[in-house]
Formats: sequence, C-alpha cells, structure tokens
Amino acid sequence: MKAVIQRVSSASVSIDQQIKSKIDVGLLILLGIEENDNSEDIEWLSGKITRLRIFGDESGAMNFSVVDVNGDILLISQFTLHASTKKGNRPSFLKAAKPTIAIPLYEQFITQLKKDMDKPIQTGKFGADMKVELLNDGPVTIVIDSKNKE
Repeated sequence: MKAVIQRVSSASVSIDQQIKSKIDVGLLILLGIEENDNSEDIEWLSGKITRLRIFGDESGAMNFSVVDVNGDILLISQFTLHASTKKGNRPSFLKAAKPTIAIPLYEQFITQLKKDMDKPIQTGKFGADMKVELLNDGPVTIVIDSKNKE
C-alpha cells in the first residue's frame, strides 16, 4: 500500500458537484492498493499514519500526531499511485489491485483507521470521479509505502 499524506487546514471531496465529505484540521490521505497487499499492510500503515508526528507543538516543532491534535482524516482511494511510467508516455496501472481485491482492503483500512483514531473517518467513494480540494498546511506532504518498512 502506498499513501500520500498531507497535513491540511481543511479538505473536501466532491462527487457530481456535491460535497461528500469534508474535514478541518487533519490529514488528507490518498491511498493506493496493490494486488499483494493484506491485513498486515493495513495495520502497519494505519498505525504509522495515526502516530506520525507532523503537527506542531507550542514551539512549532513537529511533535504531535493527528490523534494528539484531535484532527480528522479524509481518505481517498487513488489507484494511480501505482502508475508505472517506465515505458512510453501512457502510465500503466498493472500493479494496482483490481476492484474485487481493492474494495475489501480499502474498507478494512477505513475500519482500522477508525479503530486507531477512535472516531469516524471521512471518505470519498471508491472508483468515483472525485474532485478533491485541500489547503495543505506547511506544506507538509509525506509518502509512505508499506513495502518499504525498513
């Protein structure tokens, strides 16, 4: 699993010009799922994200996690994170999991984040054409791949 994590002051996702979900202070997470991802990837990545100390303390140092600041999470499925651009100019998405595999893993990831955050998780809609708006705070953007744990 790959995640692009952005610390935001606010973020929202719209489908068919209707806001589906929105958050204020917290994390916007773009999540890409591969064919060989599993529950171990879900638990590790969720724990890493919710404990990631990227929010400022009283002196401005990044010492607080999204849990510490009582922030929210907006999770968006993003198969294009697994694009291969090695050949030609059209990206290949062969590493991205097919919906039959990706949807259950995406739903498990939502459940795990909800457990680790102890609060609801805002989401987009898997496979939908979504418009995502955000106000990146910092800017702070971090990429984590569960296949690169060391």
